[in-house]
Amino acid sequence: MTDTPDKPISYRDAGVDIDEGARAVEGIREAVRSTYRPEVIGDIGGFGGMFSAAAFKEMAEPVMVSGTDGVGTKLKLAQLLGKHDTVGIDLVAMCVNDILVTGAEPLFFLDYIAVGKLDAARTSQIVSGIAEGCRQSGCSLIGGEMAEHPGVMDPDDYDLSGFCVGVVDRPKAIDGSGIVPGDVILGLGSSGAHSNGFSLIRRALVDGHEAELTLPRVDLDGRTLGEALLEPTRLYVRSVLALLRSGAKVKGMAHITGGGITENLNRALPANCDARVFRTAWKRPPVFDLIQQAASLPDDEMYRTFNMGVGFAIVLDPAEAPEAAVTLRAAGESVTEIGEIVSGTGEVVYG
Repeated sequence: MTDTPDKPISYRDAGVDIDEGARAVEGIREAVRSTYRPEVIGDIGGFGGMFSAAAFKEMAEPVMVSGTDGVGTKLKLAQLLGKHDTVGIDLVAMCVNDILVTGAEPLFFLDYIAVGKLDAARTSQIVSGIAEGCRQSGCSLIGGEMAEHPGVMDPDDYDLSGFCVGVVDRPKAIDGSGIVPGDVILGLGSSGAHSNGFSLIRRALVDGHEAELTLPRVDLDGRTLGEALLEPTRLYVRSVLALLRSGAKVKGMAHITGGGITENLNRALPANCDARVFRTAWKRPPVFDLIQQAASLPDDEMYRTFNMGVGFAIVLDPAEAPEAAVTLRAAGESVTEIGEIVSGTGEVVYG
């Protein structure tokens, strides 16, 4: 039989601070509102986010496209360095870049923030990053959850996950089925390691070298290693949608995430085609040289783990590629022709 306590045990005594939760909600209110598109109905604080689908009536066959992801162990580095305002961009990017490969326009986003102990100021920084990612990709942050897990997570620990929903008109959806030998592959530059491979990165470059993270480095053009590793994932939504709206006949696209070029570009290919990628076609960012040297990894392992400087790939007819590159560069992308489509069995090969 359980002993009766001498005094009542409140929720705060158990480790959950409702008042701090209310302060956190108030602290993120304006950041959330700054992401709203005209289709958003209602405001922060409701039981469910509402988004009007009236505009879909103009489509022949509107198809909803959804994606979910997290930031992974890159969060440990953010917590180590006390920088929490960019990992939210990573969270949004990992979701919206995924659904973008179908040609879908991201519409709205929801997040889930799990913490050991809620800190309103830190939560505001995290959500400011999520809101920035939503603004950059043109989608609305219409809901989310902040959950305290005392006794399950350390007080200073947190984890992030989220999901987005977009829409594409089915006749315009991109599935790679039209790819044929002779097509070319355009690579859009990444901003670094994005949000993949950080368990390996931390093991090779961070553990035991924490004091070096804030030192400027010549081999990183004066940046610190911490800055280079925490550089947020690049959002490709606005530039790729601009390309699609220009009338370019894009045949396939791939978001280069976990699994690197080797295990992601193949997902865009039909069964009778290979993607032949030329590793010398672009200059890879110096952070990957540091990772490779510290981890003693061969090239093949690097290219099946990291994006190696290419965060997004687009497959087109060779006649379309020059004008597509002009459009993408005008939208701010670094664009390189990184390879070609050849007959094969649906794999990525290197030339």
